[in-house]
Amino acid sequence: MRPTRLEKPAPVRNGFKTMTTLLPYLWEFKVRVILALSLLILAKLANVSVPLVLKEIVDALDQSRAALTLPIFLLISYGVLRLCSTLFGELRDAVFAKVTQRAIRRVANTVFAHLHSLSLRFHLERQTGGVSRDIERGTRGISFLLNFMLFNILPTLLEIGLVLAILINQYDLWFSIIIFLTLLAYIALTLIVTEWRMIFRRTMNNMDSKANTQAIDSLLNYETVKYFSNEAWEAQRYDTHLQSWEKAAVRNQTSLAALNAGQSAIIAIGVTLLMLLAAENVIAGSMSLGDLVLINAFMLQLYMPLHFLGFVYREIKHSLADMERMFTLLDEHREIQDKPGALTLDARNATIRFSHVNFGYESNRQILFDVSFKIPAGQTIAVVGHSGSGKSTLARLLFRFYDVQSGNILINEQDIRDVSQHSLRAAIGIVPQDTVLFNDTIYYNIAYGRPDATQEDVFAAAKSAHIHEFIQSLPEHYETIVGERGLKLSGGEKQRVAIARTILKNPHILIFDEATSALDSKSEKRIQTELRRIALNRTTLTIAHRLSTIADADQILVMERGRIVERGTHSQLLATQGAYAQMWELQQQEEINRHQHVALPPSA
Repeated sequence: MRPTRLEKPAPVRNGFKTMTTLLPYLWEFKVRVILALSLLILAKLANVSVPLVLKEIVDALDQSRAALTLPIFLLISYGVLRLCSTLFGELRDAVFAKVTQRAIRRVANTVFAHLHSLSLRFHLERQTGGVSRDIERGTRGISFLLNFMLFNILPTLLEIGLVLAILINQYDLWFSIIIFLTLLAYIALTLIVTEWRMIFRRTMNNMDSKANTQAIDSLLNYETVKYFSNEAWEAQRYDTHLQSWEKAAVRNQTSLAALNAGQSAIIAIGVTLLMLLAAENVIAGSMSLGDLVLINAFMLQLYMPLHFLGFVYREIKHSLADMERMFTLLDEHREIQDKPGALTLDARNATIRFSHVNFGYESNRQILFDVSFKIPAGQTIAVVGHSGSGKSTLARLLFRFYDVQSGNILINEQDIRDVSQHSLRAAIGIVPQDTVLFNDTIYYNIAYGRPDATQEDVFAAAKSAHIHEFIQSLPEHYETIVGERGLKLSGGEKQRVAIARTILKNPHILIFDEATSALDSKSEKRIQTELRRIALNRTTLTIAHRLSTIADADQILVMERGRIVERGTHSQLLATQGAYAQMWELQQQEEINRHQHVALPPSA
């Protein structure tokens, strides 16, 4: 049986809290909101007035009551009111359009910016496809919620109130009682059943996000899927999520059909009772034919929005469910935050000092133990050690992707926790071991190091990284698209793009994390020469596996299991005959064996 990932249950967010989170985004255009609500009220007043004018027209044309004359004023008034009820509604939508679209834009941008402000820990655990789908559904839900909440629920409630007031004022109390009881039964059924149905919507959203996460993850790792012939397994995993989604969707649809049938039955009973009561009063002579038409028109006028109100309420609940996952992202705690009044880092002639640093990614798994060292301004310190010894963790801590548990990291005697993250990271350039590029042009990926750089600066950086000639040999030169995560380029080409990007950034502090690991020996020698040139007079931390690349470092630190076990220059460490000397000897032997293997003649 194949391993499956343990899933954490998605947090459920209170609908009221979701609404209050949204309200500040609306108040940016408070004048437009007030104007839209005013137009809404005018539209509903016009709408309620239509049956009243229609009653007068019918009574005026009733031959049994008077001589037949054409009520021109009433007919014109009827047409004008009909037009106004529609016109005011359209004006309201036009006025409110900017409010809705701006709110969507602001919320989406706020969520996006917040995601970038979260710690590396969150992003290592996130599911990209699910997060993407949550934002997409959430922004769509905002549009629906704003339009239908303000322009369907509020006006329908206003219209119901006006109709009840007119009926109480002009007719038998039983008319109002029947309408009130009908509405009460309708609303009770809608609230109870819709609340019960929300579990299906949340399940659908959850399964949709999981399916999208798995699909994107699978497609991003297309080559790995092919290497292990796991196409059928990936399709089966995807279908597992879709099966759960399908089951919830079927339950959602069948329960909706049952709800609609119940709502229609309540409305039908209410209308029938009203018409029976009205017809009885007409026969008794206490009501005119126009009164019967008025009652009927009011009921038809209430029936449509009321029936629609049930749909709107359901969709609003669905929109809240869609939005709650997006707004939950805003509730994610920022693990790394600037202190109030954080200073700007002065990184000129930077001296870096790690002082008694202890750190672990998890509380029960410590990575670094009492690490202390200093990189004087303009010097290069190299860190070597076996995999898992904590070398790359030093770079992550220097960038302040995480905060140390104890001890501190100082740059020019400023604790990096006391300076702004922006000024800290602007001062550091890194060439990582695993270079990931944006799915854009080579030019864009190099210029990312300094987006305002001139074309000449970008070309100069590419030449320094010895990649300019390669780029010019491509059919589309610098406009070549590198593909998802840069997969259209080889490992060495990606690494040289990363080097060019860092050269363009021109930082005060440099970090080389296995910067030439993907290069062949010939390219490595050329790039190493260039790296030494750009590291000149810059404070540099080099994390290396191949010891030959750091032999000329000002100081070399040897790490084992999160501790510095040796330190000194290349010659000093060889003389001590310790861990470094053993690693050097082993690598030299591997190099000799490799050359001997290449030199062997082919077998007969």
